Amino acid sequence: MITLTHYLVLSAILFAIGLVGVIKRKNLLMLFFATEILLNAVNVGFAAISKFYADLTGQMFAFFIIAVAASEVAVGLGLLVLWYKREGSIDLDIMQRMKG
Repeated sequence: MITLTHYLVLSAILFAIGLVGVIKRKNLLMLFFATEILLNAVNVGFAAISKFYADLTGQMFAFFIIAVAASEVAVGLGLLVLWYKREGSIDLDIMQRMKG
């Protein structure tokens, strides 16, 4: 039987994977993916706790996090496409050397 602990351990593992991805990645697209993993880890935790306590509050928070993540991806990918057209690369090291 799957308990709350199993879901929270899964959430913690996903969060750790996303955190390592945010810290280690130099490619901006991979950074977006790692951020999505972080947000989905939080969603799993919220939904599991919500189910355990039979309260819809956690599931509503997860729904709003999904909406914010979708808008973040839309805006971020739009900016990423413009940056790639301008510079030819989406490497974070190149972005740090931007000219003002």
